[in-house]
Amino acid sequence: MAKRDYYEILGVERGIDAADLKKAYRRVAMKFHPDRNPDDKSAEAKFKEANEAYEVLSDEQKRAVYDRHGHAGVEQQSGMGGGAGNFSDIFGDVFGDIFGGGGRGRGGPSRGSDLRYNLDLTLEEAVKGTSTQIKVPTLVSCKTCSGSGAKPGSRPVTCTTCGGHGQVRMQQGFFSVQQTCPTCRGRGTIISDPCKPCHGQGRVEETKTLAVKVPAGVDTGDRIRLTGEGEAGADGGPAGDLYVQVNVREHSIFKREGADLYCEVPMDFVDAVLGGELEVPTLDGRVNLKIPPETQTGKLFKLRGKGVTQVRGGAQGDLLCRVVVETPVNLTSKQKELLRDFQATMQGGKYSPKQSRWFEGVKKFLKD
Repeated sequence: MAKRDYYEILGVERGIDAADLKKAYRRVAMKFHPDRNPDDKSAEAKFKEANEAYEVLSDEQKRAVYDRHGHAGVEQQSGMGGGAGNFSDIFGDVFGDIFGGGGRGRGGPSRGSDLRYNLDLTLEEAVKGTSTQIKVPTLVSCKTCSGSGAKPGSRPVTCTTCGGHGQVRMQQGFFSVQQTCPTCRGRGTIISDPCKPCHGQGRVEETKTLAVKVPAGVDTGDRIRLTGEGEAGADGGPAGDLYVQVNVREHSIFKREGADLYCEVPMDFVDAVLGGELEVPTLDGRVNLKIPPETQTGKLFKLRGKGVTQVRGGAQGDLLCRVVVETPVNLTSKQKELLRDFQATMQGGKYSPKQSRWFEGVKKFLKD
């Protein structure tokens, strides 16, 4: 019986790259895997067929020969006959991450985990910069054994189960896969006489006190990286990093938007009508803000250069003050009478142009 085309078996086109080829093989192999199709000889045959196709197409030289001469050229070159000679190696390479092996070899020293510390700052601290100390619980290298995990005077010995590789090959039916060594858990060594302070782990828990310099202009979401201040690595590996995550607390007066600061400034309606001067706070002290006559609520006044210089550079931002005209409360009878007399002089739209335009718009809306 003539063999099927290898590309057809894997459902791919000629010229497919190695990554997509592996994905296609993985998809077909998982579909017809014997464990998923017990006692199904047809599925087993298709599984072997897919493996043979992948073995040839994943090898650049064999693939070139196959593309030129077909099955006959590949069989003549390698003498592989049935074509399933290297099945275990191919299967382990593609499915190693599923079955815990993948032929990665022993782990050896590994980098420590990165850590995160949330740092709350006031707006003033974030804008001007500050220095502070933080306490971080972490894993540090054991000083007694220098991170080896073995009692001083002794040393780890090679694992006899895996021969120091950290991996063992397990036979599952007619194929084999590599798995992490159950005896040494991938380290490749065994500690027969463990260090007492760290119980053979090579690391101990400790709370470190670290100095953090916060640059001027940071904002919520910015991170400060302290290299090598994370957890110590296993088996003498390098330490991870510590990331200080900045969070700027809400301010009672100012709101920050990028490089600019915003604040609301309440003023009584007499100053709004006649004009005047208001004392406005900034992060550098107080300044006087001149208010022109007939100022409306919501008007923005800009104080240039009174904002923030951002940590990534650029021009200093501005302080924008939004005026809010406040309606007087707790008036006496005399004050109310004076307002009624004042109101009587305000007939006509020229004193309240916005109000007049609004009512005209309402009338037109209702009429339409």
